[in-house]
Amino acid sequence: MQKSEIKRIVKRQRAYFYSGATLPVDFRIRALKKLKNCIVRHEEDINEAIRRDLGKSNFESYMCETGLVLSEISYLLRHIRSFAGEKTVLTPLAQFPSRSFKKPSPYGVALIMSPWNYPFLLTLDPLVDAIAAGNTAVLKPSAYSPYTSEIIRTIVGECFEEHYVAVVTGGREENSRLLKEHFDYIFFTGSQAVGREVMRHAADNLTPVTLELGGKSPCIVDATADIKLAAKRIVFGKFLNCGQTCVAPDYIYCDPRIKDRLIQEIKRQIHLQFGRDPLQNENYGKIINRKHFDRITGLTDPEKIVCGGQTDAERLRIAPTVMDRVTFEDAVMQEEIFGPVLPVLTYSSLYEAIHKINSMPHPLALYLFTGNRKTARQVMSQCGFGGGCINDTVIHLATSQMGFGGFGESGMGSYHGRDGFRTFSHYKSIVDKKTWLDLPMRYQPYKNMYDKLIHIFLR
Repeated sequence: MQKSEIKRIVKRQRAYFYSGATLPVDFRIRALKKLKNCIVRHEEDINEAIRRDLGKSNFESYMCETGLVLSEISYLLRHIRSFAGEKTVLTPLAQFPSRSFKKPSPYGVALIMSPWNYPFLLTLDPLVDAIAAGNTAVLKPSAYSPYTSEIIRTIVGECFEEHYVAVVTGGREENSRLLKEHFDYIFFTGSQAVGREVMRHAADNLTPVTLELGGKSPCIVDATADIKLAAKRIVFGKFLNCGQTCVAPDYIYCDPRIKDRLIQEIKRQIHLQFGRDPLQNENYGKIINRKHFDRITGLTDPEKIVCGGQTDAERLRIAPTVMDRVTFEDAVMQEEIFGPVLPVLTYSSLYEAIHKINSMPHPLALYLFTGNRKTARQVMSQCGFGGGCINDTVIHLATSQMGFGGFGESGMGSYHGRDGFRTFSHYKSIVDKKTWLDLPMRYQPYKNMYDKLIHIFLR
């Protein structure tokens, strides 16, 4: 899309926002209902688009993308009137008589830039929050998932006029042109490298941002863990979407006493969940493109592979792979894997594990498998991370009741449910001062006023 066309879209959206059309809660409710009905009508088309981009099965597409978007819409429809209402707060006696309150107000024109790994969910989920808060929005889905981008364009075009919600497709040129425009809020999901570029451009206009990034999310397994259940849940979370999940367990960090047993259970679970030949499992999915396929295979060390390792370059498939005897100096530990490769490392003590994790960039997620509540409290309190689970993986993001977001190098800000509404809202602090009484103490002349104040407030 040309620069002039992008400018026109942003200009029209700003004019529409300042018309006040998006402010009434009833308007927002109608918009959310229209979007929900359109998604339901196009469910088969959404499934097919995601299958063509990422090879996901219909069940996985609904479980991890479409269903979560519909759930977010339903949650906000139930709560939007409460979220959008003014909140009265206590007023200091010195301001008597008056009422103090916080009023949520939309930022204005929001830019939502989404990635390719969950292309429908990570585009529509923040859009739902932006609409609920009363903003207009420009969506920029990833060029790496073109089929899903096209169905998003179709759905948005059926639901909304371009001056309310617009979709801009394309690659880096379009990203660059969008970031040079003045938006009132930018919501970005993607890599840390691009996140830094987003922040640099946002700084030009002092535009607030939410960054949903990633990182090497550790999965700690201690000696008290239920090994069979831990392996089952780790395999699910790690190899979901072929490991192309920002909150997937990036590596296992375990007690050496249970390492061999854990690896054996992980092997067994891979066979149970994906079959003896996962590359022939039509529900397993694929790597998004050849660039990422080559990057992931380049991180593996054939001498350390103890399970999997098979690849199919023509169909961009990599079997669920487990690596043993890995150290923090190995190539696979130098960057976020973002693929179906699971390194296993060991620690000598829990103190060492916590210290090592905290010495690395803050991860988006952290998982702990333990039967010891004291250990759980210690790890959850002392480690820095965005969010996570005790005795499970990835499921913490699948609820509108809690915010989801990063911390430090894994991002800033959060969304989902109330947190999503707050992300796309500015809360104005307002004092409504009454006119029927005007206390004189604050006005000059101040002669003898101190004694009067002491007399009034402290006697």
